[in-house]
Amino acid sequence: MSVIPAWRVTDAQPGRVVAPDERLPWPQTAALGVQHVIAMFGATVLAPILMGFDPNVAILMSGIGTLIFFFVVGGHVPSYLGSSFAFIGVVIAATQYTGGGANLNIAVALGGIVACGVIVALIGLLVTLIGTRWIEALMPPVVTGAVVAVIGLNLASVPIKNMAPTGFDAWMQAVTFISVGLVAVYTRGLTQRLLILVGLIVATVVYAILTNGLGLGKPLDFTKVAGAAWFGLPNFTRPEFSTQAMLLIAPVAVILIAENLGHIKAVSAMTGRNLDPYMGRAFIGDGLATIVSGTSGGTGVTTYAENIGVMAATRIYSTAMFVVAALIAILLGFSPKFGALILTIPVAVLGGISIVVFGLIAVAGAKIWVENKVDFGNNVNLIVAAVTLILGTGDYTLKFGQFTMGGIGTATFGAILLHALLARGRSQSTA
Repeated sequence: MSVIPAWRVTDAQPGRVVAPDERLPWPQTAALGVQHVIAMFGATVLAPILMGFDPNVAILMSGIGTLIFFFVVGGHVPSYLGSSFAFIGVVIAATQYTGGGANLNIAVALGGIVACGVIVALIGLLVTLIGTRWIEALMPPVVTGAVVAVIGLNLASVPIKNMAPTGFDAWMQAVTFISVGLVAVYTRGLTQRLLILVGLIVATVVYAILTNGLGLGKPLDFTKVAGAAWFGLPNFTRPEFSTQAMLLIAPVAVILIAENLGHIKAVSAMTGRNLDPYMGRAFIGDGLATIVSGTSGGTGVTTYAENIGVMAATRIYSTAMFVVAALIAILLGFSPKFGALILTIPVAVLGGISIVVFGLIAVAGAKIWVENKVDFGNNVNLIVAAVTLILGTGDYTLKFGQFTMGGIGTATFGAILLHALLARGRSQSTA
């Protein structure tokens, strides 16, 4: 199987599908690559900020991770790998990060991210050897939906309790999530797809008018942006392998597997091509990309729904445009001025964005149930979903000697084990 596909050059006639192993002429492919960078930009930069990571490292690693994924799947699966929001809750729990500025305990989080990447890669190797049916049996939609929802619900208190220290900041959070809502409803096309990024920009402009202009709060300071170099090395950080942090963060592997599984199924449906033979290699690619990112100071990475949306809208699935997107992201990662600009975003605005993003994560879990027609008249599904949601939202914690497992970990393992136990009992009672 080839490492790089021999793309067939084709044209962009209206309504024509451009397959993964095809490409448009390079100028058009480059423009499409820029569009995919824009589509993933908001979330890929926002996730590291919410965890206190260096955004330059995160976007650099997203580009490198995308190239790793591309080579592992032989260029057959169109995908961009960006910062995964699934890590936010467990990283915050493992590092006790309270928001705003650099995360001083980032090293222990990186160790957990590396461990998670190893698990994903090993699962990919197993899938390559024996197939995907066991994954689908272990993590049916009721389990994956509940776990995804819990990640958002577990984070709900972070922006509300830790990112609005003053009354003015609380009002700015409201301005921010209202801005995102207005963009989501009243705009169209690419602007609507970039609702998080555009809403953030609008809210930051409003914040600047109220603070720098009217003196109502802490003004924006662009001194560091002016003094930053256009090009330079980002702040790499080495991981520290703490058993407790690794056991807390590693279960996110379940989410990365579920996201990759969904990505493969979605692209297969859109292109009319069976991409299941590349499922194991996709897992391995995501796992290796996450390992490389974690060893350098970046976030864990995953396939991106935003890019699926762009592909669905354009009907262009060429993997060539993702190579272009990855190279652009790598270039941005080596710009300290870009990183300094990102760090000027007010904490209150980030808090408002967090309210939206965490809510969207929770709703994404419910969406998995709806799209897969999960039957809550079935008591197995009902109990698994109900217990998982409360374990995660209430931050149910278990201690094993010196190790403490928080709500996201107990909810993840609890959902898998509870479903296995109850589904087995149900099959025996109906036998």
